[in-house]
Amino acid sequence: MSEQKTVSIFVDVQNVYYTSRQTYKRNFDYNKFWSLVTKNRKVINAIAYATYRNDQKQTEFQNILRAIGFSVKLKPYITRIDGTAKADWDVGIAIDIMEMAETSDIIVLVSGDGDFDQLLNRIKSKYNNECEVYSVKALTANSLIKEATRYYPIVEELLL
Repeated sequence: MSEQKTVSIFVDVQNVYYTSRQTYKRNFDYNKFWSLVTKNRKVINAIAYATYRNDQKQTEFQNILRAIGFSVKLKPYITRIDGTAKADWDVGIAIDIMEMAETSDIIVLVSGDGDFDQLLNRIKSKYNNECEVYSVKALTANSLIKEATRYYPIVEELLL
């Protein structure tokens, strides 16, 4: 029997929440996703990047993520003067992936954000990682899909 491949998982919670809601009017199924990406693999890291709003439902959801196996990193939810809101984790995700790529065979990214395409290109060339991307295809940058070693669209089977 061959040795299990190691995997590190990075989930942009806001991205997957909004794209799943916008496209399907449904939520992402983190339990099904976990079963899929961890099967026959050794998990090195699993981080979900979320916002902190001091909201009980959000806290309960974050505790569910922890129970599944994720570490949860929180950033304050900021409302701008113009009423728009922001809690952008892109740089934090990129730093963590760069720091953890060397210890993992496979990097799994759950985000459709095209800003990550150069990151995947770099870690594949520098560390020879396989890169799997999960996202809502209609709302995913083509450059990110092309850069992934394997691309998996979020479809019915991965929704609640």
